Amino acid sequence: MNRISTFRAAMVALSMVAFGGAALAQSPAPSPAPSAAPVPPPAETKSPADAPTAEKAPTPAPPPPAASVQNADPFGEEFTLEPKKVVVMKGTANWDAAFDTLIDAFKALTALLDKQGIKATGNSMIVYTSTDDTGFTFLAQLPVDQDVKSLTKDISMGKSPEGKALKFVHRGSYDNMDNTYEAITNHLDDKKLEAKDTFIEEYITDPLKTAEDKLVINVYVPLR
Repeated sequence: MNRISTFRAAMVALSMVAFGGAALAQSPAPSPAPSAAPVPPPAETKSPADAPTAEKAPTPAPPPPAASVQNADPFGEEFTLEPKKVVVMKGTANWDAAFDTLIDAFKALTALLDKQGIKATGNSMIVYTSTDDTGFTFLAQLPVDQDVKSLTKDISMGKSPEGKALKFVHRGSYDNMDNTYEAITNHLDDKKLEAKDTFIEEYITDPLKTAEDKLVINVYVPLR
């Protein structure tokens, strides 16, 4: 069972509860009875300039400033993953400590590169290789342009995933990614698409330097 299906039932139940509460909260209040007082006819005027100020059409509100208008991130766009040389660390984690475990893996890879004076050439990535209700196995990857030495049993050289996938964007904390994966599941269902057993997260913001609630993560879902 992949992570998408793992969270689907719980998130749908939560969404139904939230929707029901919203519907109750948004029930319109009864409309007040109309006034029985007659409306006097407008005063006769000789020209538009003579019309009372109160009778003139209100001035339209100015549009919001450009800075406040944000384009929505693409959701479910077709994307081709290009393979990259990466240093890879294998790991396992339970969901309760998921983000801390991933951060520890990135720290270990970064420390190894720093020790050898090697700079990462791209964004940090997580490839989920299997998941269940309690946890998951993963590959933490950092792109590099040369081979890394002094590898351990958990760290090796490899290539990042390649091929056709759908791209989704998550903004915010790792804990809130359940909502993103629920939306991804709904998108796949609506389009009648079937995902492979693996999926990839690319951390556009550096997870070692960015506040967790400010994360920007691209999620790539390879299709069967």
